[in-house]
Amino acid sequence: MCLIALAHRVHPDFPLVVAANRDELYARPTAQAAFWQDQPSILAGRDLECMGTWLGVTTQGRFAAVTNFRDPADARASAGSRGTLVSRFLETDVPAAQYVEQIARDADAYRGFNFLASDGTELYSYSNRHGRPQRLEPGIYGLSNHLLDTPWPKVRRAREKLREVLQPAPSMEPLFALLADTGFAPETELPDTGVGQERERMLSAARIVSEAYGTRCSTVLLQGADRTVSFAERTYGPLGAEGETVRYEFRLDS
Repeated sequence: MCLIALAHRVHPDFPLVVAANRDELYARPTAQAAFWQDQPSILAGRDLECMGTWLGVTTQGRFAAVTNFRDPADARASAGSRGTLVSRFLETDVPAAQYVEQIARDADAYRGFNFLASDGTELYSYSNRHGRPQRLEPGIYGLSNHLLDTPWPKVRRAREKLREVLQPAPSMEPLFALLADTGFAPETELPDTGVGQERERMLSAARIVSEAYGTRCSTVLLQGADRTVSFAERTYGPLGAEGETVRYEFRLDS
């Protein structure tokens, strides 16, 4: 997952609004978003290589997502799968504050990551590349492959567009449009994360398009104050070929 725009308790009718793109090698085996057969309360896509996920929700109102922290110098093959941080949170009923403290104690077991977790009441952010877990106040946040709200061009644009989409009320297709932007950032605004300017330019798009690596799926989540949840995932293939969109509607468990 390489771009997340999130509104936490900003809109009175939608306490949680998420628009997110997952970027990955097209060759990595992946299952489309669905309720998991072995964990029926979890709705998420699945990385079939390590059996974790990049983003998911549960019928109890839990939400979690992870992005990689871009650091070409850290290539440890022995490091733990960052996607399991999400799946383990979704499988439990541990409060978000307690869970992020737990993973902070084991932070060195993973390559760089940014983690978001909500237990339905509080939303927390944690990166093993900076500081302590942080309880997030109501607001609009953006996350890519650096720290929360790092002002990379696509993060700034995503937050700005999300603010617009919230008025008067968010809906699926405008959120998908936010994620579909394939425009590059100006060269003068590109970050330097050690991957070279040509790759920085390619990665600066909200939706990344190339032959071997790019945006594999876009996910939109609307959690209503009336306890209804709308979830949709749109998949993409090499060179940006659009695939299927799956949609789910459910009501949170009491």
